[in-house]
Amino acid sequence: MYHPFFGLTEQPFSIAVNPRYLFMSHRHREALAHLLYGVGSGGGFVLLTGEVGTGKTTLNRCLLEQLPTNTDIAIVLNPALSAIELLASVCDELEIGYPSETQSLKMLTDALHQFLLANHGRGRQTVLMIDEAQHLDFDVLEQIRLLTNLETDEKKLLQIILTGQPELESMLARPELRQLNQRITARYKLTALDPQETQNYVRHRLSISGLTGDRSLFTPSALRQIVKLTGGIPRLINLLCDRALMGAYGRNEPIVSAAIVRQAAREVFGGGASPTTQPLGNLRTGNARHVALAFAVLSVILAGLLAANVFMSPPVTVGEAARVVEPPSADAMESEIASVSPAKLTTDWLVSPEAAESALWSLWRDAPMPRSVCDEISASMLRCESAASDTWDAVLELNRPVVLDLQRRNRFAAATVLLAVKEDVATLLTGEVVCDVSLATVADHWQGRFRYFWESPPGWTGPLRIGDRGSVVAHVVGEFARLDGLPAPPLTTFTEALETRVKVFQSAVGLRVDGVIGVRTLQALNDKVGGGLTAGEALRRAVERFGVGSCR
Repeated sequence: MYHPFFGLTEQPFSIAVNPRYLFMSHRHREALAHLLYGVGSGGGFVLLTGEVGTGKTTLNRCLLEQLPTNTDIAIVLNPALSAIELLASVCDELEIGYPSETQSLKMLTDALHQFLLANHGRGRQTVLMIDEAQHLDFDVLEQIRLLTNLETDEKKLLQIILTGQPELESMLARPELRQLNQRITARYKLTALDPQETQNYVRHRLSISGLTGDRSLFTPSALRQIVKLTGGIPRLINLLCDRALMGAYGRNEPIVSAAIVRQAAREVFGGGASPTTQPLGNLRTGNARHVALAFAVLSVILAGLLAANVFMSPPVTVGEAARVVEPPSADAMESEIASVSPAKLTTDWLVSPEAAESALWSLWRDAPMPRSVCDEISASMLRCESAASDTWDAVLELNRPVVLDLQRRNRFAAATVLLAVKEDVATLLTGEVVCDVSLATVADHWQGRFRYFWESPPGWTGPLRIGDRGSVVAHVVGEFARLDGLPAPPLTTFTEALETRVKVFQSAVGLRVDGVIGVRTLQALNDKVGGGLTAGEALRRAVERFGVGSCR
């Protein structure tokens, strides 16, 4: 299968029921609490309902694992049975002997009653779990109700868990089943995951299947497509993500894009599942309605981009209040740009890749750029990262100046430095001037690949985890101390306390919370303490150094 290609130890999105993969959203935690309460309350029925694929069966498996050891379980997975067949199935599950040639309701009920009394005398409890209970006939449901009449003076001898789709609730509400309905001691309706839970669900299953560090196999836009196309139904999420990973594997793509997700949806759900919107990377199609929508979305994104660092969140407090370096405001930036005069001469914004890299380098370093930036800058601790996306989302979320890989109309390679996006305009750095170009025009030349720089600690070679030692750990400890406004402790070992601090930070800045210090965590930490080059700071430096002009 595809999972070794992505560095996974097993297939993450199998639809097979596996409690190890259970994602405990707040709804699932509440549902499990209701089930455990109902089983432990000593009587009657427990009811769990939910739409197809919401995780009812998986939750039941988790419940079974948490039942006391003194519990005997009978599970009926195919309830499309007659009353005699159902009782026989229960007896078979509990290993209760009965004459097979003379089956009757009375004989089976008596045998079950004797077993339950004996089990109670041994200090054991008995639970009957019926899945897909909406398929039960009325006469079978009534027979099941009669089973709860088997009791002592203190408690019911048999606990019954009914699991089914929402129509099961409607069935139990009918007058002829009111006696059964009144005996339900705990009930819960399991609903779909919300958008944030859906994304967390995907990350959770990838983590269980072996994804490590700050890696992500789905772009942010791909995750949003998954939310939209599945409605938060776990089974649909599994089907869609599995097919999307297979599609990325077939294309030899290490990251699943939104386009791959949409194609997977058409293959899994049929043609009716096509999304109603078009990725921003396809602005070159010229569809005016979609372009307008995309620009509206971008304007919202840009408002946050220019107003503050995208990594900026409410200050993290551990002991004392954290100190955060504030980026320049949008108004201040616009005022600074407006103050530059006179405007420089018109220039061609499509420059060579080498010129674009050199321009980006000049925002970081005053020294001359090495011969090959992405091959040789590790010695200066300024590292080059390459990425790809079919939308602008991944670019904007970095909140950094990036080199866009472009293509001229004559198919010669070109590039430019993207500093900011505002509504339908991209602000670029050519190496000679800062200028504005229509975003649609840039999209028409963009090939989906981009590069950016980030400052790594001295000696950095890869992700840091508990137990790691050395100067890199000491550097990270010092950065967190700066962030918290505290003296740096003489710590060179990655301890559990440092892991906890990392998790708090990751949660605050919206990263995956795993306690591992990877590239994205280091970038966010750099930005927080003022060591990184955010988009706002890069724009300010570019205007100061090159001035504002016009592009052609």
